[in-house]
Amino acid sequence: MTLTQREREIVDLLRLDPLLDAAALAERLGATKASVAVHLSHLAKKGVILGRGYLLRPDRRSVVVVGGANMDIKAHPREPAVLRTSNPGAAVTTPGGVGRNIAENLARLGSPTHLVAPVGRDAFGEDLVAATRAAGVVVDHVVTTDDPTGTYLAVMDSDGELLVAVSNMSCTDNLTVRQLAGARDLIAHCDLLVIEGNIPPAPVVWLLDYATATGVDVVIDPVSVAKAAALAPALTPERPVLALTPNQDELAAIVGRTVPHTAASVAKAAREVHGLGVQHVWVRRGVAGSTLSSRDEQGRVTVTHLPAPRTEVVDVTGAGDAMTAAFVHALLRGDSPQDAAAFGQMAAALTVASPETVRPDISARLVDAELRAAKENA
Repeated sequence: MTLTQREREIVDLLRLDPLLDAAALAERLGATKASVAVHLSHLAKKGVILGRGYLLRPDRRSVVVVGGANMDIKAHPREPAVLRTSNPGAAVTTPGGVGRNIAENLARLGSPTHLVAPVGRDAFGEDLVAATRAAGVVVDHVVTTDDPTGTYLAVMDSDGELLVAVSNMSCTDNLTVRQLAGARDLIAHCDLLVIEGNIPPAPVVWLLDYATATGVDVVIDPVSVAKAAALAPALTPERPVLALTPNQDELAAIVGRTVPHTAASVAKAAREVHGLGVQHVWVRRGVAGSTLSSRDEQGRVTVTHLPAPRTEVVDVTGAGDAMTAAFVHALLRGDSPQDAAAFGQMAAALTVASPETVRPDISARLVDAELRAAKENA
């Protein structure tokens, strides 16, 4: 991150005494209060100061997540579901949205994380922002819009598998480049940008171009087959991407053809995606585990197949979000791509074993402990 000399001086003073206000900082620096206020504003835009009170960002690598935030309404029948009739069961309302879920997982894993997502001026929007802030995510750059906050209604079968879902994501569908302008400095000074495929193509292209211009690494989660197909034209060698995390059907949508359910076919399709400027293609393959294809600077490709961890399925909602978040967290802390993928798979396994969309007790220590236990029992 690039800071001016004066900004570095202010940061040093705040690390010594976080309670200093603009007037006290100005006195220490021999500057005017107005000029210090301007520098503080710039530090907030760059994500060095988090929220109010001049709380400084920790000395850890930071992430900006741009995507959707919505309220999840999940229904669970007590017995195997019978279609076209009423099923006794229970329903819960929880904060959701792919981008928001990724951000919360990242924060709980220990990565300083900012969320840039559109929410409505309504009760759901207020609840989403409050819950996300309480989980440790910085929400100063959330975009407030006149559209209603998104909702996602999911009906699960008694075994925890998804039966059907209905989403109203107009708030995210209408996101514009202009609405992202307030996060320009934040994005330019983060260590990694996560983009999820629910946002429209125009903002995706702008974010990729801007990240390329500012030298920020990007990870993209395509989210769904339809969104992956819409995302595909934005992927070009001129807009390099650090990692793409599709499932097998999303991979097929990106390459524009059917990809047979074999490891060799997945690896072949991943090579095509490398040609679009993507360094790591991590393909989720359900019970078959995942396949990670990585291309180095010399163009050599390494393919790793990772078996799925054993787990008890309670609710599959949010598993992919946890998987992406944990992969990103592990990359930021210096893990190899292969170890980061294993870390992501274990986070997903822990998530599906929980009834929560984002497991409240998820942490890097918990995931690492489960990985060690799995290796010892192998």
